[in-house]
Amino acid sequence: MAFGLRLPWTRAKQVRPPAAKGWLPGAIAALSDEGGARWSGRSYQAIAREGFMRNPVAHRAIRMIAEAAASVPWLVFDEGREQDRHPVADLLRRPDPGGVSDGFFETLYGHLLLSGNAWVNPVAAGDRISGLQLLRPDRMRVIEGPDGWPSAYEHQAGGKRRRFAVNPEEGPGLLHLKLFHPLNDHLGFAPLEAALMALDLHNASTGWNKALIDNSARPSGALVYQPKEGGNLTPEQYDRLKSELEEGYQGARRAGRPMLLEGGLDWKAMGLTPRDMDFMEARNGAAREIALALGVPPMLLGIPGDLTYANYQEANRAFCRLTVLPLVNRTAAALTAWLQPVHGSGLRIDYDADRLPGLSAERDALWARVGAAGFLSDEEKREAVGYQRVVE
Repeated sequence: MAFGLRLPWTRAKQVRPPAAKGWLPGAIAALSDEGGARWSGRSYQAIAREGFMRNPVAHRAIRMIAEAAASVPWLVFDEGREQDRHPVADLLRRPDPGGVSDGFFETLYGHLLLSGNAWVNPVAAGDRISGLQLLRPDRMRVIEGPDGWPSAYEHQAGGKRRRFAVNPEEGPGLLHLKLFHPLNDHLGFAPLEAALMALDLHNASTGWNKALIDNSARPSGALVYQPKEGGNLTPEQYDRLKSELEEGYQGARRAGRPMLLEGGLDWKAMGLTPRDMDFMEARNGAAREIALALGVPPMLLGIPGDLTYANYQEANRAFCRLTVLPLVNRTAAALTAWLQPVHGSGLRIDYDADRLPGLSAERDALWARVGAAGFLSDEEKREAVGYQRVVE
């Protein structure tokens, strides 16, 4: 699929927007304090690397949201009637000519969760939109005009830059989906960014536990030098003793090896108190905060200690209703507004929530109630459960 194809209605010569100061899709800001805690950066790359690529809780939560939202089927309505054969329906079934619908929308939702922004570029074939192309958020930049509002979008990849008009004379242009950001007028806020402290705590505790295991699953002790005649070790003796300890007694493979001491040396082992050993609760608390920021019930991630929901079915239903469907609804509204100038004001993109497995219990209960309503006709029952009337 060729990149950068412009639609026929956007080929007219346009005024090149003046270069101005713009924002990156994630301001790089590392929180660090000398002698205090150190936190990961807040750029898209840092969040993707430390969260999605290194943290199992964030990885699984984002995958659950993106895969569940991408599995919701799209419905296309034109002038109030559902259309099975429609250019927009065909486009949503296979937005990427070289891929499948689920993969495209899974990536789109992943961009929203990791950066708070998603960018869609229409690909033209003749006089129609033949495909959709996702642009990575960290490669996009918003160019501000003199009035402070966006005047252009700039994409940079492979040493090349390309600008897109915010309001092209004709056609849809780029589609920019974004989540609410309280301090930025033009870019969205990544949900995972709200859990960066919990994310760093969870990753750091994993690294600490790994180091503890590598050190024979016990903390370091103290090697005390107490010669009878007094004095201290020479620098050469200190360096030799330190290197022998590191090479001969540290690491999991050397666990339990007896230590031979000489010349007034004495080993004082240090044990862990019960309070020092309470790392699992800290890890579970950090995991719950990560799941909370992303909107996934901790019970669905196997995190112990969460009794918010009575059972797994209730947690799954809350996940679908409170996290997945709002994300899908936001995307449907954005796609509708984006494609209406091309396909007419009667176009409406909706979704079929009944296909979500987590809502099967609600669907069965609704059908049972409507089916038992004898005062409703068959056509009214169809409308009550979300189906359109049958036209004879």
